[in-house]
Amino acid sequence: MKALAVTVLSILALGGEGSAQVPDAIAAPGETPMLTVHAEGAQIYECKPDPAGKLTWQFREPIAALMVDGKTIGRHYAGPSWELADGGTVTGNVVARAPSASDKDIPLLRLEVMGRRGAGQLTAASTIQRINTRGGAAGGSCERSGALLSVPYSADYVFLRKGS
Repeated sequence: MKALAVTVLSILALGGEGSAQVPDAIAAPGETPMLTVHAEGAQIYECKPDPAGKLTWQFREPIAALMVDGKTIGRHYAGPSWELADGGTVTGNVVARAPSASDKDIPLLRLEVMGRRGAGQLTAASTIQRINTRGGAAGGSCERSGALLSVPYSADYVFLRKGS
């Protein structure tokens, strides 16, 4: 796993092919990338009344596989939580957003790590950035309270730590 992290860091440092420019709104100055994973899954929405009583799709939870080099190394789920096969799990809280490439893509995010479990690689993270989002945004109207909508998405999650 360490060799993998070094490879990922090298790609990030060199501005590797496919890397996204991180908007200032979700930048994490003074923090160092330690791991980047690709997520493939779905954003789950529930049909609920908004404050005005109109039924709308409201975010419920993510469900995604976390991958590196096409191999699943963990999962992303409600919390929001990220868990790797090495036993480390972190939960985050959204602290900043930036617009995505299109209205069909979920926004870019910066999350502060609020909880840690286990002793795996992720437990050293202080910040998580969600970049390179594709899909995942709910569209259309919902007709029945309690109905669920699963919208496929992909994104990259960059785990950062304070210092170098």
